[in-house]
Amino acid sequence: MEMIIDFPGSSRVDAHFGSFTVATDQPPVASAPSPFEVFLSSIGTCAGIYVLGFCKQRNLPTEGIRIVERIDHSRLTGMVETIGLEIQVPEGFPEKYRDSLIRSAELCAVKKHLEKPPRFDITTKVV
Repeated sequence: MEMIIDFPGSSRVDAHFGSFTVATDQPPVASAPSPFEVFLSSIGTCAGIYVLGFCKQRNLPTEGIRIVERIDHSRLTGMVETIGLEIQVPEGFPEKYRDSLIRSAELCAVKKHLEKPPRFDITTKVV
């Protein structure tokens, strides 16, 4: 996979791949989320894809299901220490599927890549 990253103006930095563009920006006046916010949101949305797939395979309604992502930072370093994902289900959601929802969210590819991070190879090239 290849992405093209460009700088459309001000403090914006966008990523282009396939037919998609992911726009990012920086505070204080941001027109889009920061790159780090996009990264953090990819964890919850990735888990959501697996939860959605689990429910669809079993014809379980997804209305009222949501994931609340909570990020805890170190007071010392500011780095993320804990990412919590709480899968909230509506009243009446079958109890027998609750642990399976957790296991499905744990299949998230973003989470798995964080557990075994890739190597970075950063270079420059004159074009």
